[in-house]
Formats: sequence, C-alpha cells, structure tokens
Amino acid sequence: MGETAPETEARKLAEDARDRVRFEEEALELADQVYRVARRLVSSREEAEDLMQETYARAFRSWRSFQPGTNLRAWLLRILTNLNIDRGRRVQRSPDMQPLEEGDYFLYNKLEASGYGASDEDRVVERLSQNDVVGALSEVPHDFRDVIVLVDIGDFSYADAAQILDIPIGTVMSRLHRGRRILKQAMAESAVGGEES
Repeated sequence: MGETAPETEARKLAEDARDRVRFEEEALELADQVYRVARRLVSSREEAEDLMQETYARAFRSWRSFQPGTNLRAWLLRILTNLNIDRGRRVQRSPDMQPLEEGDYFLYNKLEASGYGASDEDRVVERLSQNDVVGALSEVPHDFRDVIVLVDIGDFSYADAAQILDIPIGTVMSRLHRGRRILKQAMAESAVGGEES
C-alpha cells in the first residue's frame, strides 16, 4: 500500500500538468480577441499590450479558479476589464502632473496687458467687492458651482463632496479645477472690465 500513495500523487501531478497545458493552449487561442478588446479600452497600442500581458499573467496564475466547461473568453475578458478598472483608479488617485496652462494666469495676464503695475493690482483686488464675487460665482455653471461651494467655501474634503453630490472623487476634482478657472476668468473680467469704463 505504500507504493500506491506515491503513484496516486504522481498521477495527480501529471493530470494537473496536463490540465494546465490544455488551459494555457485554449487561453492563448483567444489572444487576438482579448487584444482587440484591450485595444478598445485603452488609448495606445503599448497600453493594450501591457493590459493583455497582465491579463494573461493573472489568468495563468489563477488557472485553477477557472471552471472547465464554462466560457473561457468571458472569464479572460472579465479579468481584462477588472485590470483596466484598477488601472483607471490608480491613474485617478495619482496627482495631476500637467503643466500650468495659459488660462491659469488669466487675471495676471489681463492686468499686464492693460498696463497695470503692482500697486494697480492691489487696487483692482480692492475693487472686487463681495457682490462681484457672488456675481462671478453665479456665472459658473451649476455642476461646477456646487463643487466650488462645497470644497472652497464649505471646506468639505473631496471625498465628502463626492458623497454629497453622489459623483466620483475624480469628477469632483475635475469640476473643481474647471469651475475655479471659470470663476477666475469671470472675476478678472469684472475687475479689469469695470476699471476700463
């Protein structure tokens, strides 16, 4: 009876190896289809190749969790989709490293173009009354204004604002950035435009 246990174990190892080889062959036959879906999910060919490689690496690592007889293509595409969602969340959590755009200096450029000096800048800032700020804020579209009011005026965190508005944190940050830019331009127009008349 001592010899049957090693034989049974060897047979089990051989069956596992055979099942794994069969799984890998069937999975690799679907590589073109998986790549086509990956290519549609991301913007570049390199990202699609990376996503596909991660998909197959994860599939090969967890091949035992695949139920033979079920749809292997759907299983692979679910892995691909989940990896893409995870990748998107990582990108969303990382800080935005874009360079400052011309619009970020709108008020400064307006003042410079109209010939104001440093002391004149102080005078323009003094001219901005609370009514001017409220008027400029009312020009900001509703979706952006809500985020500005919650984060900048109400001192809510991005997460709290996202929960209150029932939107993703990335949307809060995007709307806040765009809303602040619209508000800056409206305030600059109010301050500089009123000075010229």
